Amino acid sequence: MSETMTPREIESELDRYIIGQADAKRSVAIALRNRWRRKQVDSPMREEITPKNILMIGPTGVGKTEIARRLAKLARAPFVKVEATKYTEVGYVGRDVESIVRDLVDTAIKIVREEHLVRVRARAEEAAEDRLLDILIPHPVKPSGPVAAEQGKSGNDSREKMRRKLRLGEMDDRQVEIEVRSNPQMPMMQVLSNQGGEEMDLKEMLGGLMSSQGKRRRMPIKDALKYLQQEEADRLLDMDRVKEEAVSRAENDGIVFLDEMDKITHREGKDADVSREGVQRDLLPLVEGTVVNTRSGSVNTDHVLFIASGAFHLAKPSDLIPELQGRFPIRVTLDALGEDEFRRILTEPENALTSQYSALLDTEGLDITFSEDGIAEIARLAVHVNEQTENIGARRLHTLLERVLEEVSYDAPDRKEKNLTVDAEYVKNRLAGIAKDEDLSRYIL
Repeated sequence: MSETMTPREIESELDRYIIGQADAKRSVAIALRNRWRRKQVDSPMREEITPKNILMIGPTGVGKTEIARRLAKLARAPFVKVEATKYTEVGYVGRDVESIVRDLVDTAIKIVREEHLVRVRARAEEAAEDRLLDILIPHPVKPSGPVAAEQGKSGNDSREKMRRKLRLGEMDDRQVEIEVRSNPQMPMMQVLSNQGGEEMDLKEMLGGLMSSQGKRRRMPIKDALKYLQQEEADRLLDMDRVKEEAVSRAENDGIVFLDEMDKITHREGKDADVSREGVQRDLLPLVEGTVVNTRSGSVNTDHVLFIASGAFHLAKPSDLIPELQGRFPIRVTLDALGEDEFRRILTEPENALTSQYSALLDTEGLDITFSEDGIAEIARLAVHVNEQTENIGARRLHTLLERVLEEVSYDAPDRKEKNLTVDAEYVKNRLAGIAKDEDLSRYIL
């Protein structure tokens, strides 16, 4: 269980996907473990323990977002990533900032709903089979007396034989006609209240007056069975309970990642834009702890973990308003990535870029091998381009690898030679323009 993982185990799990940045990993590992610790504390002390929000400082492309995203996935926690700059255009509009919490609840509902679906899956599958068998073996008019008993036994035998065939997949391709309920996309509208705006589904407001109508469709039995299983699972779900649990999950386990925090700083004498400070003041209640109204109920943000990040190369954390600074007591600086880190990023993580490209081209029957000197050359050029132009960190590897493999990706379906070694010479030939061209701007992502 991720909830009972020690900080060392959490950091080790993050190491599988993210290279370096030990300080940041350690901070988020402690933050996640503290959530488990808080749940072990008795009330009322439990309610007094609030999360220690984290401010990550470092250039783009060094792993800030990936650390937060992997942490949320590891904890099975509701996670929302937003860019703080998204709110600079509107300035003092609290309801837009509160939409962060509504998005967090929607994410929590998806997680909890999936968990509840697993619990009802067996019953849903059996109910779907019964509905399909009712279509395949219509119930005749029942006679009475001994004849009825004999026919009932025969009918049950026939039904169970058919059920076995269904489960063995022997009838998958047979066509059947079922009623399919259409789910038209209903328009969304905003209802404004004293607490801010809240999105509401027009279908919910009309209380089912615009219920979706069903129509009959023919499809293979295997598709019909999947559809009926989904419909029965939805029928078995207690959505009120799902929403209630989702709100609790969002309140106690939710993680909000606020990116580009440095872009909303108010620097004295520079970029004096009142909307930037307005956004900070709108964010402050969420980070401090407030109640936000959502379609699923009121959500208290006292125990939501906020992880903010920014490059802060033109501004400093001290340029944030003092109240907001105080709400991010843990600050970690992420290191810029060099040639060695790039080499490791290309090979070590479980989702390494070289592994991704190898898997993609393997679908065409093409066997790609990256040699050590080829990887070293890609890493060297990535550092070179980052130094000469905009430093976008590890994202530069995406652009370079795409160019290295552009020709083979295009020719792969028609290529006769199905083995390719990407070595230093191959990389140099494919990226010769980058090495020689003084105008590197056209290679910027």
